[in-house]
Amino acid sequence: MAKKETKNAQVVISTGRRKKSIARVRLMPGTGKFTVNGREMKEYLQTDILLMVARQPLDLTHTADKYDVVARVNGGGVAGQAGALSHGIARALVRADEQLKAEVKKAGLLTRDSRMKERKKYGLKKARKASQFSKR
Repeated sequence: MAKKETKNAQVVISTGRRKKSIARVRLMPGTGKFTVNGREMKEYLQTDILLMVARQPLDLTHTADKYDVVARVNGGGVAGQAGALSHGIARALVRADEQLKAEVKKAGLLTRDSRMKERKKYGLKKARKASQFSKR
């Protein structure tokens, strides 16, 4: 997480994580353009729920039209990547404007969601799913 000055524009770099996904987010002053892995966000996160999750920090702080977001996301599935984007954007917003911290923290967007997939146990089909019990 760093602040970088480039040609009279302040760029804030931050990292967000969720499950196995890692998002590297660059937040810069702009008009609200949102790019994920070189593609438009609506093209990358195709469902409305995932779009809402990723945009939640910007919508909460009413800064959706003040910043451009360029993100590189890898690992995990699309839902985990949306959560990682949300976490990274929230952290970048706080670094860009310290006054937003109380609002973002109250919504729980600065806390990394530590829930992970439970490991598979031997003798079972999945983590907890067992084969059907047969009396005879």
